[in-house]
Amino acid sequence: MYYNIHNGVKEKNIPPIDINNYPAIKTHLDQFWDKISKRDDKGVTPYNLRNCAYLDDFNKQKIVYPEITKYLPFYLDENSFMQNDKTFMITGNHLAYLTVFLNSSLFKYCYSGIFPELQGGTRELRKIFMDNVRVKTVSNDINLHFHNLIRSIKMRELEYIDDLIFDLYDLTPEERNVIREQLEE
Repeated sequence: MYYNIHNGVKEKNIPPIDINNYPAIKTHLDQFWDKISKRDDKGVTPYNLRNCAYLDDFNKQKIVYPEITKYLPFYLDENSFMQNDKTFMITGNHLAYLTVFLNSSLFKYCYSGIFPELQGGTRELRKIFMDNVRVKTVSNDINLHFHNLIRSIKMRELEYIDDLIFDLYDLTPEERNVIREQLEE
C-alpha cells in the first residue's frame, strides 16, 4: 500500500500514480508549478516522486528511531507508519528482541559512546554508527517472548526487561550493578 504520488515500481508492475486521478491535489500542486517543474528529484512527471528503492519497507514491520536524540528511543512499528527524513528504520528478523535490546540499559551503557554527542547532550544515530553495534542472535522463540513483552510493557517492568537482556548476555551481578549505577549518574 503506497501513500504518496510515487513513480511506480516497474519490477512489480506497479504503474506511476496519475495525478489526474486526484484533481484536488493536482490543483494544490499547480500553485507551485514553477518550483516543482524545476525539481531535480522528480519522477516521470513533476508531480511524481522519484523512485525509492526502499518504498516497500515502510509497509513492513520495522524499528523506527530518530536521527538525533537525547534518550535513544526505539519503536517497533507494526502499523506501516510513514516517516520523514528525520528518522531511520530497521527491517529484518527478530525485531521485537532488537527493539528491547536497543532500549535496554546494556545498549545504552555499551554503545551510547559510539554515537557522536551533539549540543545539549543529544546523540546522532546515523546508520554509519548503528553498523558498529553488535547484537546477539536469538531464536524465533526468544523473539516471540520479547514481542509479547512489548505489547504488555509497563514502566515498572523495564528493570525486568533489562534483566532478560542481561541474562541473554550472561552478565554477572557485578556487571549488572556497574551498568545500572553508571546510567543513574
